[in-house]
Amino acid sequence: MTKQIAVVTGAGAGIGRATVRMLASLGFDIALLGRNEERLADAVAELAEKHVRLLAIPVDVSDAELLRAAAARVESELGPITVWINAAGQAAFGPAISLDAETIQRVTNVTYLGSVYGTQAALECMRRRGTGTIVNLGMSQVLRGLPMQSANVAAHAAITAFCDSLRPEIRRLGDRIDITVVHLPSINTPRLGWSRNRTGHSLKPVGRIYEPEVAANAISHAIFGHHRELWVGAGGVLPSIAAVLAPGLRDRFLARFGFSRQFDKVPLDATSDTLTDSLPGAFAAHGPYEAVPYRDKGRPPLLLTAPLRLGLITGGAILAGLLLRHRR
Repeated sequence: MTKQIAVVTGAGAGIGRATVRMLASLGFDIALLGRNEERLADAVAELAEKHVRLLAIPVDVSDAELLRAAAARVESELGPITVWINAAGQAAFGPAISLDAETIQRVTNVTYLGSVYGTQAALECMRRRGTGTIVNLGMSQVLRGLPMQSANVAAHAAITAFCDSLRPEIRRLGDRIDITVVHLPSINTPRLGWSRNRTGHSLKPVGRIYEPEVAANAISHAIFGHHRELWVGAGGVLPSIAAVLAPGLRDRFLARFGFSRQFDKVPLDATSDTLTDSLPGAFAAHGPYEAVPYRDKGRPPLLLTAPLRLGLITGGAILAGLLLRHRR
């Protein structure tokens, strides 16, 4: 079997760091891309005993030309890229009116355009062989529409829309390149602590929180399962049903409870954010929150493919409709 070569952006910390660990355990040779050279070096040192080839490339994913150059270097030093995972992202929290243009642009440039540029760089390499897998990250329905997250939610929604438009283009060309979106719930990473915060409160994840290894496991399933989309957990099913039957009801619920659910009780830390410059320090994959581990009660959390999720939403919507009709 030909050696698999993966590129992971945002590889120095969080989901990217956990994904690198999992792919290394599966025998992938890996190129680690990220802004912080110290964390990339730490990630490489951590994997020294895995007996795989590793290449760390400091790069800002918002620069398309630098990403293309990084892809060319990977192909030259490691070999043909078979998997590309866009896990880099930036976040900003606060009412939309409180976010200046620079903040919104930076979140868009890194989270959305970084994924677009990464996908383009990967396609330029993969199209030479007509095969490969590109994984982008989306948001679970639980997180979509949350107040004070307009820039973050919009960037991930744009990623999903970009992939929807890209798939028929690839199919028309006749290439066997999979474009997958993994929709994630709240993940316990250091991200909240270094995001730009204009809320006036310290922040905490919303809903059920999962360890980053859960996200990495979903990404590996997306790679080997050739899935179009994959959702982690069933927590987004009820919000999806509510969005179909009564979208205004969810708006009212979030207007009343959506703000306080994001505020933590600990004092607000005035530490600088990483929106423009990477913070020093040995951040790894995990954040400070209690979270569902990769193997909860002996088994990994539920992963929903598009057909299964659609079946659950349709069945739930029909059942809810029948119950409402019966009450009348």
